[in-house]
Amino acid sequence: MQNESLQRDVFGRLNSHRRRLFTLRMAPMIDIIFLLLIFFLVAAKWRPEENFLPFQLPAAQAQDRQLGRPEPLTIYIFATEAGCQVQIGQFAAVQIKNDNIETNLAMLMTKIEQCLLTQKRFATDPIEIVCGPQVKWEHLAKIYNMFFGAGLTDITFQMTE
Repeated sequence: MQNESLQRDVFGRLNSHRRRLFTLRMAPMIDIIFLLLIFFLVAAKWRPEENFLPFQLPAAQAQDRQLGRPEPLTIYIFATEAGCQVQIGQFAAVQIKNDNIETNLAMLMTKIEQCLLTQKRFATDPIEIVCGPQVKWEHLAKIYNMFFGAGLTDITFQMTE
């Protein structure tokens, strides 16, 4: 009897050991499934259909649109015996004399405003200053400061040798 119980015990352990070999472990398989699911969620491209938004292009019109940067307004400054002369493109010329610089600068500013309005320019349009070789620094600095104070910020100087 004792021998039989010993045999049952040994065969029972062998049978239980065999059962464990054939069982499927679900935890690693579930882990792999969740990893694949996360991979496909991250790797997927989520974007709406291209015809999703109600968008209509305007009808084509033949217009003269100005693309790019506008031509700069060229301002020439020449030295004179009494001060300097400021030529605003082909529009107007203003004499700036040493004895009444402030009134002449105010007149220059009104001429610049008229020029900007007639040419339909904005304050952000470029202005290029061409300065003669004998112009005093005092006159050039006051003209530049007046332009900058009036809101004309895109001011450049033409380089001459």
